[in-house]
Amino acid sequence: MSKSLFQKPIEIKISTVVAVSAILSTADRLALDAALAEMTGGTTDFFEDDLTVIDVAALPAGSAQIDWAGIIALLKKYRLNPVAVRNAPPSMAAEIAAHGLSIETATKPRDEQEAAPAKPAPAPAAAAPAPAAPAEGFPGNAGVMIIDTPVRAGQRIYARGCDLIITAVVNNGAEIIADGSIHVYNTLNGRALAGASGNADARIFAMTMSPELVSIAGVYRTFEDGFPAEYARSPAQIRLVGDRIDILSVNSANRA
Repeated sequence: MSKSLFQKPIEIKISTVVAVSAILSTADRLALDAALAEMTGGTTDFFEDDLTVIDVAALPAGSAQIDWAGIIALLKKYRLNPVAVRNAPPSMAAEIAAHGLSIETATKPRDEQEAAPAKPAPAPAAAAPAPAAPAEGFPGNAGVMIIDTPVRAGQRIYARGCDLIITAVVNNGAEIIADGSIHVYNTLNGRALAGASGNADARIFAMTMSPELVSIAGVYRTFEDGFPAEYARSPAQIRLVGDRIDILSVNSANRA
């Protein structure tokens, strides 16, 4: 009997999905368009159709009605793929659903969220982290994921709820993500996003740094002109100080 006869037509399994947060402090489409244009520098592939959650917690109280269709179209123009809205009051629920977006329940009362300062928008993140093979990543303990093979271009690794240790090269075009810190005992190219769930104390360490982009707790820095030469050929670390990404030698207090 054919094996296909025993296969189920569909299976639903739990999967980890990481999405970009688009934190709006205004619903003015012209202002948003200008800000995104400046952020991307005219680069058409700055974002890569990343799943996007629209966060409205930072909008001023009593804001005018939101043009959801316009904002969705604007984000898609910059290759951001809106899938949900976070921190929306109940009065917005029906209109949000009518535009095909799901609603994320706020983790705090809305008045507390409005009182908190808005954070900078996170760097582009992964859609569905996918190690090339199960043998590549395994938990060293409850707080660490270890990768012993090269991370190839187009590959995304996500260490959910823990640190990420990689002992091989991270190639250009690869993306590595961790809720904790990232340690690369080799050359770090591509994108590295630490503190993905908001941990501002997370850091990124590498024996040799040459990343395209780094991010900690959603604050990011790109290196279109190359990584600072004084740190590129020696062990370095990246940390978040306020809203600034700092680069330091692992062996000294020097920073860039």
